[in-house]
Amino acid sequence: MKKTAIKIKDSLYYIGVSDEDIRTFDIIMKTANGTTYNAYLLKTSEGVVIFDTVKEAFAQEFFDKLESLCSYDEIKYIVMHHLEPDHSGALPELTKRAPQAKIFISPMAQPMLKSISHHRENMEFETVWTNKEITLGEKTIKFLSTPNLHWPETMSSYLVEDKVLFSGDVFGSHYYDNRVFNDLVGDFDYAFKYYYDHIMRPFKTDVLNALRLYKQLDIDLIANLHGPIMRSNPQQYIERYEKWSMPDKSKHGKKVVSIFYVTSYKNTKEMAEAIFDGLETQDSVIANIYDLTALDEQNMLSILEESTGILIGAPTINGDVPKPVWDLLSCMMLIEKKGKFGGCFGSYGWSGEAVDMMNTRLKSLKFRVPLQPKKIKLIPTKTELLECIEYGQEFAEIVNGKMVEMTL
Repeated sequence: MKKTAIKIKDSLYYIGVSDEDIRTFDIIMKTANGTTYNAYLLKTSEGVVIFDTVKEAFAQEFFDKLESLCSYDEIKYIVMHHLEPDHSGALPELTKRAPQAKIFISPMAQPMLKSISHHRENMEFETVWTNKEITLGEKTIKFLSTPNLHWPETMSSYLVEDKVLFSGDVFGSHYYDNRVFNDLVGDFDYAFKYYYDHIMRPFKTDVLNALRLYKQLDIDLIANLHGPIMRSNPQQYIERYEKWSMPDKSKHGKKVVSIFYVTSYKNTKEMAEAIFDGLETQDSVIANIYDLTALDEQNMLSILEESTGILIGAPTINGDVPKPVWDLLSCMMLIEKKGKFGGCFGSYGWSGEAVDMMNTRLKSLKFRVPLQPKKIKLIPTKTELLECIEYGQEFAEIVNGKMVEMTL
């Protein structure tokens, strides 16, 4: 059965598509209910505006819906909030069919636009930023700079007369339901939170910056790029994002330092406990210690998020880092790293590569790594355990503001 465009408001239509059978998105995300690639069409007395396109494999459905509403020569503007392939896949073909249309993008998107459009010389585009506006007929579109949500070139826009926020990937969810609107579809709360955790959580500061812009607007409907369109109580989704993105102030002003470790013969565990004792000498921090083999991903994320300092301990097994530690390091991609300190330690029998591998990974994740990693061969001596205590004490001092030169 041929799918048709859906009217959202007077003159505004949904021309997105559904990917019902997809079960994994971008390798890391599970999509039990499939997903959608949302796109929109606005009709005015002076022409048509297209907001985003769809994944290339679904382009024909997108063009069928578009053609049911207008001819290509009516298209005056194309607004691209995000140039990831699931939203820009049909853009090269659209620009061929509507070569007169001007494209609006963020300044950061310019090199990406040229790349995905195969460097077409006659393509007309304009870069826009917060509070820049365009008018077409009786409609006004205001642009909003919202970088890093979740790519550097992302932006949002606002249809003034209809009070519609085109949010980009913000407020999205990988959840397909053919009823489209949030007040009609099934319960997608789990998908909404899961999407936030995996896509927006690493950029909490940028989320809060975007919310400050959104709060200045009277929003009647959120037209996002994935999942249900939010026409019923859109403010509830803004409030959830704000709650999830606000810093945790429940630790009475103290910095949290968390130690994660795995151990084979209790040697690395002894180091972890000695470092913990060193941390505990500083009243300015709250120290925690965790055996990684007993933590699941959600617990890891919660602990990582609240921790200003993160110390990881592991032995070297077959010249590598044990899998539970790699799982922890993978989780770190899903948190905001700004202002976080890291460090590594471990006991080893032969070559001891694991500690240096962990240390390198922390640096590549943009953690501040102030101390050289702590490595001990085989069973730690009393002297070496005292050095671990000193290591913990110094790390706590650094987390609390002591100035040191970062290690290379």
